[in-house]
Amino acid sequence: MLESKNFKAILFDLDGTLVDTLEDLSEIMNTVLRRRGLPTHPKEAYKQMVGWGLRSLAEKSLPEGRRDEETVSECEKELVSLYFKTPVVKTKPYPGIPELLNKLTGKKIPMGILTNKTHHLAEEVVNRLLSRWEFVLIRGSIPGKPKKPDPSVAIEFCEKVGIPPEKTFFLGDSNIDMKTAVAAGMFPAGALWGFRTAEELKESGAKVLLSSPEEVISYFDKQRR
Repeated sequence: MLESKNFKAILFDLDGTLVDTLEDLSEIMNTVLRRRGLPTHPKEAYKQMVGWGLRSLAEKSLPEGRRDEETVSECEKELVSLYFKTPVVKTKPYPGIPELLNKLTGKKIPMGILTNKTHHLAEEVVNRLLSRWEFVLIRGSIPGKPKKPDPSVAIEFCEKVGIPPEKTFFLGDSNIDMKTAVAAGMFPAGALWGFRTAEELKESGAKVLLSSPEEVISYFDKQRR
């Protein structure tokens, strides 16, 4: 059983947890589809398409009959190119996130970010929006390297900060995040302000569901007494 007291480190997901990227991602993906004369999707529909990386997003957004290797690769390439040019047009931290990061920093809690977003794009988003805070590790998807829900990078974070997984709080908004936390032996906490549902988070192993960043710090404080 996971020990849920005295958390000494925290690992965050990025999209849907620290920053709201949905509008930028949906608009750019729809641009890629529109240029090919393919049907687009409403913003809310993309909540179920994101989380596995940009290649997966490109594939899921395509009609089933157009998901051949060539089309997926072309769409992924254009998606990455357009997204890198304009990664934070409407993307911004969720309300309460700056305050949460300030409080954790004040408590000297080591923080890290683990995302399936392409690594250089993850770094770009963090540099533009979250550079005021220190993250011991920022890791996105790198070709040939395992990504979530593989727990290896999560465990690497624990080794880097010298905190065991059972003392590490993993905050994310998807089943991938919860499965990663469980596989790593961390405490899985679901962010309900993100892209997925409470049911998905609970079914994937969330030990607690939090409605706002403010609840994160209060829960963290409660468990550290």
